[in-house]
Amino acid sequence: MVPTQYYLILSAILFGMGAVAFVVKRNIITIFMSIELMLNAVNLAFVAFSQARGKLDGQIFVLFVIVVAAAEAAVGLGIIIMTARNRRSLNVERVDLLKL
Repeated sequence: MVPTQYYLILSAILFGMGAVAFVVKRNIITIFMSIELMLNAVNLAFVAFSQARGKLDGQIFVLFVIVVAAAEAAVGLGIIIMTARNRRSLNVERVDLLKL
């Protein structure tokens, strides 16, 4: 049996990597992937707490997070594709040009 602390440490590392990538990167695709990485880190923490408590509450929260992530992926990818087509760039600094 793996201790819960190991899962939480892994979750914190994944979340930290996603947060750093979100702040540092300028490509909209890598920012989008870092948001997904952070959501998966939270899912891992929910499952770890659920396993530690012996209840299914955390897994139910994970189901809701996955549903929200799927909706976010659909809308986000649509925006990214339209930005790429209209601006010919995926650089975040050019996204403010959507005001035109």
